[in-house]
Amino acid sequence: MKYSYEDKIEMYRKWKNEGKSSIQLAREYGADASTVSYMIRLIEIHGEEIIRHGKNKYYPPEYKETAIKRVLCDGESIWSVALELGLQDKGILKNWIKSYKENGYTVIERKRGRRGKEEKDDTGIRSRTKSLEGRELEAYHRERILKKIRCLGYGKREVRKEEIAVVITELRQELKCSLRFILGIIKENSELPQISKSDYYYVTKHLNDEDTDADTKQLISDVYHEHKGRYGYRRITLELSNKGTNVNHKRVKRLMKVMGLFGITPKAKYKSYKGDMNGTVKNLLIHKEVDEENNKTKYVRDFSTKTVNEKWTTDVTEFHIRSGKLYLAPILDMYNGEIVSYDISEHPDFAQQVRMLNKAFAKYPDLTGLTFHSDQGWQYQMYQWHKLLKDRGIIQSMSRKGNCLDNSPAENFFGRLKNEMFYGHEYEFESLDSLKTAIDEYIEYYNNTRIKTKLKGLTPCQARNQALSYS
Repeated sequence: MKYSYEDKIEMYRKWKNEGKSSIQLAREYGADASTVSYMIRLIEIHGEEIIRHGKNKYYPPEYKETAIKRVLCDGESIWSVALELGLQDKGILKNWIKSYKENGYTVIERKRGRRGKEEKDDTGIRSRTKSLEGRELEAYHRERILKKIRCLGYGKREVRKEEIAVVITELRQELKCSLRFILGIIKENSELPQISKSDYYYVTKHLNDEDTDADTKQLISDVYHEHKGRYGYRRITLELSNKGTNVNHKRVKRLMKVMGLFGITPKAKYKSYKGDMNGTVKNLLIHKEVDEENNKTKYVRDFSTKTVNEKWTTDVTEFHIRSGKLYLAPILDMYNGEIVSYDISEHPDFAQQVRMLNKAFAKYPDLTGLTFHSDQGWQYQMYQWHKLLKDRGIIQSMSRKGNCLDNSPAENFFGRLKNEMFYGHEYEFESLDSLKTAIDEYIEYYNNTRIKTKLKGLTPCQARNQALSYS
């Protein structure tokens, strides 16, 4: 179905202003989701005026060939090249590539208007070679072979033997030439990608073999989807090992790339200024190092621990959806990253902090000597907070002013939590209760199911139990 300029602008503005996804817009307008997604990205890059131009815009042959070679030879995706060039539809570039291959890896510039019968007969490889004989035909074959093989070497990447073998097979079918003739021409030109006769037969024999990695791919896919895309190749490697399957992490990474599976990546981290050292409570997690030779002083953070309940940290983060806001206040153990206790509230008041502390105190009655770290939030500067910790024999520590890196364990947890269950799903939560349930479920998953590379494939709860058993 074709859409007017107004329809396209309307879809784009609904995506930008109302937060509707390309899938939702596709359902609403009866369109293909990938087409809608492409159109939105096109307007984002080139502006709304880009879609005023029709699809019949003229492109010179040299322009087309450059775009085609970026896909076929440089390995760029059709999507990215089409977007960069501002093509109305990614199908335009697909058609160029199809025509390029059908016409012997040559861009054919068709004349506008209706073609006569004689002109139609002159297109295509067969009609061009009908009138050629002897040396002229051999020269034509030589030119086609050189052009097609040379295209593989276009760019800096190393050409795989499988790619060369596929192209040679296409040439044999296209030109009806012998393998000896094609390999001889390739061997004469040392700058071309090379392949021996034995390698050619070996590769073509195994090209259609069954996928030897099929079972491993299935295991990787099962773990990936079981954890909703939250695991990258490192955690998947560890999880497979936990289940009794030992696979090299490089192989897992390669197979995930082939299958198009990529773990959720964190957003760019916030970088604050260093602040000063005049906090209301001393920062016990840093120590000063003086370089007398260069007259420099630096402060080094120390989040290391030997066992559980040695260093805790806390902070508050906000979740904002259409129904309102929720505030999460957790306590994180720096030893294993476990969430010891937490409270979710619609109001980030001091009562929330008290509830969070009481849950932790009920879980661990004796916390004498524990270092409890936080930033310089108003909650942690209150007399009541100081007294609650002091009465339990807990030592308080606070970050330097304006320096979020001093409390990076808590910040990292918030970033991980939001990347894996909140960002991109904000409009899926219809109420604050549904969001609260999702946060509860994630923290339960994080503590008991989600393995960590830092813990050598253990979950936070498994690491805690292991530490307590040794003590």
